[in-house]
Amino acid sequence: MAVSTLASVELTKLLVSHNPRGLAIVGKTETENIGIDKIVKNIITNPSIKYLIVSGTEPHGHESGKTLLALSQHGIDDKGRVIGSPGKHPILRNVSWEEVEIFREQVRVIDMVGCSDPKVISLQVEALASEAEISYECTDCLEPSSPPVLISAVPTVTVTNEPEQVVKMDKAGYFVIVPLAEKELINVEHYAYDNTLLRVIEGSTAQTLYKTIIDNGWVTELSHAAYLGKELTKAALSIQFGFKYVQDGA
Repeated sequence: MAVSTLASVELTKLLVSHNPRGLAIVGKTETENIGIDKIVKNIITNPSIKYLIVSGTEPHGHESGKTLLALSQHGIDDKGRVIGSPGKHPILRNVSWEEVEIFREQVRVIDMVGCSDPKVISLQVEALASEAEISYECTDCLEPSSPPVLISAVPTVTVTNEPEQVVKMDKAGYFVIVPLAEKELINVEHYAYDNTLLRVIEGSTAQTLYKTIIDNGWVTELSHAAYLGKELTKAALSIQFGFKYVQDGA
């Protein structure tokens, strides 16, 4: 039994704590494309799952619940678009037509969209689990009736060694980062390589500082941008948790 809680993240935790008999997978589905790609992949690799309950609150603008229901009823067209979905971009790019058809044949999708009561959903899970036990109590089920599903996949790159940090010299200059804990601000001094102070940038979050620096072209090397993002995040965490910030050498 699989349960999607759509945008209701807390509902996922509550269902796990209730642990109804028959529950195998539970998780959120916040998008009508990548989120559904993952559901299809996870379910067809576990042929014992025969039901998918769609519950919780619809994500605003994405309609992933209605898209799951449409997928079950109509499938996808030749461009990967879920037929009949009201979502903005219901295009599945990471599953094949064949995988979608296996999903549609394997599971019955139960519409509980809008229900966020873990007790009600748990009762439905257990009722369907009992129904499945009766339906699939047969000797034929002990043997596979069709060849194993061949799942499309992309390469996985496994990093085994810590890469040596190499930051290329940036013609745009370098930065000195100073957290101002008492003001809850991060002060960033931008210097030319002759040590001339070019400007001082000040902000309350690592994200806004980073975006300002990138948008203004004050970083021109990718490795320097990555280093800067890491250091700004570390400086923000030092303010939040009270540890001493020491800027790494680039």
